[in-house]
Amino acid sequence: MATGALSDFAKPAPPNQDKRWRLVDATMRRLGQHPRGLIETLHTVQEAYGYLDEEALRYVATSLRVPLSRAYGVATFYHFFTLKPAGEHTCVVCMGTACYIKGAPQLLDTVKRDLGVKPGETTSDGKVSVLTARCLGSCGLAPAVVYDREVAGKVTPHGMREHLAQWKTP
Repeated sequence: MATGALSDFAKPAPPNQDKRWRLVDATMRRLGQHPRGLIETLHTVQEAYGYLDEEALRYVATSLRVPLSRAYGVATFYHFFTLKPAGEHTCVVCMGTACYIKGAPQLLDTVKRDLGVKPGETTSDGKVSVLTARCLGSCGLAPAVVYDREVAGKVTPHGMREHLAQWKTP
């Protein structure tokens, strides 16, 4: 058999003994350990662990024989992926044109003032992660916000403040 053939490739061991790596390995096997399975494999890691850390990116990149820079590039390009653990709750503010014009920047100011975090950050107590999206496709509801996967429309700073206050209460 020729050197460098797929069957000669020694698959790396998972980063640790966590059984969730079996799900990741199963996804890679199902996709034939092929580099084109990178996005789907990263989705599996994200679903299993909640985020993609450097250890996971290295393992997937090595297993699929892609440069770490490519795995990192995919993980940072697509909005679905996150490199940090998410908070208990998520607040996604749409920054599409309609939402922006109708007050999305003021909503982000409210979040920053009330929670002390900017988009892409999580509160120090781990309660709330704040994200932005390029467009939620809910332009008729502008400005739109997704609170824990539920879309809210025509959100005002006052309404946002009330919603966030519910999350801060233990």
